[in-house]
Amino acid sequence: MVEMATRDAYGKALVELGERDKNICVLTADLAESTRTAKFEAKFPERHFDIGIEEANMIGIAAGLASCGKITFASTFAVFAPGRCYDQIRIAVAYSNKDVKIVSTHGGITVGEDGASHQACEDIALMRVLPNMRVVVPADAIETEKVIKEIAYIPGPFYVRLGRPRVPVIFSETYDFELGKGKVLRKGKDVAIIACGIMVSKAIEASDILHKRGVEATVVNMSTIKPLDVNLLNDLGGVVKGFVTAEEHSIYGGLGEAVAGVISENICKPVKRVGMMDVFGESGTAQELLIKYGLTADNIVKKALEIVV
Repeated sequence: MVEMATRDAYGKALVELGERDKNICVLTADLAESTRTAKFEAKFPERHFDIGIEEANMIGIAAGLASCGKITFASTFAVFAPGRCYDQIRIAVAYSNKDVKIVSTHGGITVGEDGASHQACEDIALMRVLPNMRVVVPADAIETEKVIKEIAYIPGPFYVRLGRPRVPVIFSETYDFELGKGKVLRKGKDVAIIACGIMVSKAIEASDILHKRGVEATVVNMSTIKPLDVNLLNDLGGVVKGFVTAEEHSIYGGLGEAVAGVISENICKPVKRVGMMDVFGESGTAQELLIKYGLTADNIVKKALEIVV
């Protein structure tokens, strides 16, 4: 299976946007190489601003540029934005409803050997709660590119969460991203697996395992965490026995709680959550950490069987 890092697709998408629109501006906080915004810098140095290790200042400048009619993409690691500059995001971007696209890389525990200090597993929760903020977690490189090109021309704030490692490419070039809509990848009558980010490929793997055990699973790529596809969840609730959510994020405040909130209000069927279980990560390879913290296809299968068996 072909693999590519979502941050690499981000760098490519920025260059393509920059080639056709002079209003596209990109900011980073001393991490142009790591966030792949260096690709944009190489072609459009006059529209790329490296603010240095001043994430709060970066957000303020991005909001200022947006107020002058620019479409601004501001990027750093997820642990720094929103982590280090939440107040600036809240006031200068969300409250002011500015056209700033905050695209963080290195989200979740797959940051790996950098350890718990750099493994943001609470960023989706922080951004999801802000009024005016839309939150998107692409499943692969192709979806990332489609997301970036789409949100550039949707007014207002966005938070897009990308990762560090190479991940399986799920979609073809014909895939179309639609904000606020989940994408059904597999159809089954027994259980629905709702996943985002790197956990989408693991959800597909889990559905194959379940099929061999006589359990048919619907798999949904729910890349838009906010606004959530409530209609799709309600429709699935009339078919399946329950839901499993899967995310590279704390089980608190992210996709799992968003889905559980909808299900509890409208359908009242069981929801099992796969994610970080209220713990910090540690140093290790991405694969070692995914296994240790249960972010695996096998754990999704286990949760699904708890519902249907």
